[in-house]
Amino acid sequence: MNIQDLIRDNVKAMKPYSSARDEYKDASENMIFLDANENPYENGMNRYPDPQQNELKVLLSKKKIIPTSNILLGNGSDEVLDLIFRAFCEPNRDNIITLPPTYGMYEVLANVNAVEVIKVELSENFQPKVNSILEAATPKTKILFLCSPNNPTGNSFNHDAVNTLLSNFHGIVVIDEAYIDFSEEKSWIENIESFPNLIVTQTLSKAYGMAGIRLGICYASQEIISVLNKIKPPYNVNALTQQRAIDQLSKRNQFEDQVEAIKKGRAFLEKTLPKIDIIKKTYPSDSNFILLKVDNANKRYNQFIKKGIVIRNRTTQPLCEDCIRITVGTENENRELIRVLESLI
Repeated sequence: MNIQDLIRDNVKAMKPYSSARDEYKDASENMIFLDANENPYENGMNRYPDPQQNELKVLLSKKKIIPTSNILLGNGSDEVLDLIFRAFCEPNRDNIITLPPTYGMYEVLANVNAVEVIKVELSENFQPKVNSILEAATPKTKILFLCSPNNPTGNSFNHDAVNTLLSNFHGIVVIDEAYIDFSEEKSWIENIESFPNLIVTQTLSKAYGMAGIRLGICYASQEIISVLNKIKPPYNVNALTQQRAIDQLSKRNQFEDQVEAIKKGRAFLEKTLPKIDIIKKTYPSDSNFILLKVDNANKRYNQFIKKGIVIRNRTTQPLCEDCIRITVGTENENRELIRVLESLI
């Protein structure tokens, strides 16, 4: 596969904007900086941030055992996904494939970028229908989005199915691994060299507890990363976000303890929830949430709100009739959840 054949012509032809800090990179020297029209009075934030987030990328590189040249950072995963659309999809001409029920921003970003969405529903056990996906692709299909572990279903996709799609889909395959830290499955990052069309996205919003700083991570071939770097805004990740991310990535023990606590809470809920009468099915989860089929999702959602607990009503999503999605909370929150559920009987 030639990635250059997938890139939009105007993106291939464009020259990237060169910021002041791109032209002079070593901001650590004791220099007088009069190049970027910054306010000269020091307050800790008067200088532009590192446009390539090098210190943060080095930390991620060591953690994931992948070169920094295979990493791109964004203002949340949504910016990363939007960059992928703008790099590969020609507005009003190309299309993408999504697998409902799935993360809703894929379709929103497609609409923003004037890109058609082809939907191929997952199977009844929430797995990709490989043959249907490949048959649905057209010469104008540029991207296939796989969310694994999937949102809102919580399950991981079958490894062989994903491998077949990567090998046979003639476009970019984006595997969204926002919840991978809660799964026993291996990340697809280690397969980037084997599949030039593979992009893996992750985030610090979930397992690292950093939803507020908005940091998305993209892992891909150097060729794809260079294309995305060409079109990204010059200072897309602010200095505060970079510093908080560096601090949090350094707290390895805290990260591991919290992930284990969430997994323990998930196991408690998976054991306890099926015993409650209004719950008709508890779907297996590799994430930090659980999808439940109840007797009446709209009714139960409103009752939860009145009891002071906010959950997500997913009954309008394909294959999710009368389903609610519940995030794993603290031990006390999980027990309160069970108490409220039992009180609704």
